[in-house]
Amino acid sequence: MAKKYILTDETVNHNGRTLYRIKAIRDFGEVMEGDLGGFIESERNLSHEGNAWVGDEARVYENARVFENAQVYGEAQVYDNAQVFEYGQVYGEAQVYGNARVFGNAWIGENAQVFGKALVFDRAWVFDSAWVFDSARVYGKAWVYERAHVLGCAHVHGEVELAGITDTIQ
Repeated sequence: MAKKYILTDETVNHNGRTLYRIKAIRDFGEVMEGDLGGFIESERNLSHEGNAWVGDEARVYENARVFENAQVYGEAQVYDNAQVFEYGQVYGEAQVYGNARVFGNAWIGENAQVFGKALVFDRAWVFDSAWVFDSARVYGKAWVYERAHVLGCAHVHGEVELAGITDTIQ
């Protein structure tokens, strides 16, 4: 496996952890050799295989993993034991943490949070200030946005839209 990035000397202290800015050392996907990425705690956070990338000011740390063709960018954070993989996207100021998983072609954005043991996958979108947590599942072409909450063991799927502070599915 040929490495695709290195940890640079540029660091930030984030919640008592030292995170390193990454730099591409070869072309892959839409990333070009020399491009600076976001911040990771160690190489275990971002795979050297596939086109996975952490860009902009995004941060991935603790035991979190970004792999395959997933993208984390903007000021997004992925941490704890969370995983973003396949073609998952996490952007804006979104957070994915706990044991949450984002995969398929799912998008998590803006100020959304996905945490606990939640799964967001297929072509689902969670954005604005929505939360998906506990053991909830959002999948298919479902959209969860504004301040909607999906929690407990709820499954939201198909071509469904949940929006607003009154939409809480348990």
